[in-house]
Amino acid sequence: MRVFVKAILAWVLALAALGCFSASAQVVDRKALSLEAAKKIAAAAEAEAARNKWNVVIAIVDDGGHPLLLQRMDGAQFGSIGVALGKATTSSAFKRPTKMFEDAIAGGRNALLSLDQVVGLEGGLPIVFNGQVVGAIGVSGVTSQQDGQIAKAGLDAFLAQ
Repeated sequence: MRVFVKAILAWVLALAALGCFSASAQVVDRKALSLEAAKKIAAAAEAEAARNKWNVVIAIVDDGGHPLLLQRMDGAQFGSIGVALGKATTSSAFKRPTKMFEDAIAGGRNALLSLDQVVGLEGGLPIVFNGQVVGAIGVSGVTSQQDGQIAKAGLDAFLAQ
């Protein structure tokens, strides 16, 4: 009887070990953008905007497009809140700068306008760490080119770390 119990226990442990191995084979490691990093990115972007006397909204999202940080500078129009979030979400979802959409649409690729929840205006940049998109920044409030300049300043601060 004791040998039988030991055999069943060994069998159960072996199955449990196999279950752990197969589960871990289905899970991948990935990096995530921290709130601390998002604050540093936003601070650098805000400094660039303030240096130029531009009042903007700065949005930082994670790799799934979920907001980590939203900052509206004094005097920035509230209509830019949704635009900044949209730029960041678009950039994160498609893993590319939103300027690529703006340029393609300006070049006649009007079919891109049919994509759901795409903001095709410059000012959204993916945040890439070790080749993996971990989030994005979106800026809105001045011209698209100026929004892009501000977003780049934030991203450059992250890359300099």
